[in-house]
Amino acid sequence: MTTAQSPMATGTGSEREVLEAFLDFHRGVVARKVADLPADAAQRRLVSSQTTLAGLLRHLAVTERQWFQHVLAGHPSRQAKATAIPTAAGSSASATRSRNWWLPTSGSASAPALRRPLTELDHAVAHPILGRVSLRWIYVHMIEETARHAGHADILRELTDGSTGVMRRCPLQQRSPVQGLP
Repeated sequence: MTTAQSPMATGTGSEREVLEAFLDFHRGVVARKVADLPADAAQRRLVSSQTTLAGLLRHLAVTERQWFQHVLAGHPSRQAKATAIPTAAGSSASATRSRNWWLPTSGSASAPALRRPLTELDHAVAHPILGRVSLRWIYVHMIEETARHAGHADILRELTDGSTGVMRRCPLQQRSPVQGLP
């Protein structure tokens, strides 16, 4: 898997480069949380809300498809539903399909492929509840959504095998000498 460019490396990039770097970075964080887990571990319920790593992947995959394919690209909702990620509880195949679609290197027609041709961040589209939303707004919303769930994934992964931080680590690896850094 290729590593997404750190948002810290885009400090002087264009607004578009910064937004893409933050979204891709947080997508990569979530992807790394599940990349080497067997399906049964990704589907294990570890908290009272019944949230699982596989469930987070499904949610993020469906959310990206909804925003980038249905809302932004204008594909009819039946087309977005036809390509939606299966959500059958306990299905190993479902978890694998979610993981493969959502991982940045999956090679499928994913959200990044759909958002890149649109260069104008002010490009606005209709939304049935919000009125009109711009590509900029969609980026910020997806960054917020993905970063929030990256935190959830970090907690779930730690409960699974002790791995923590932006880059997965073995629980026995040394901590950073700088307090608070992974």
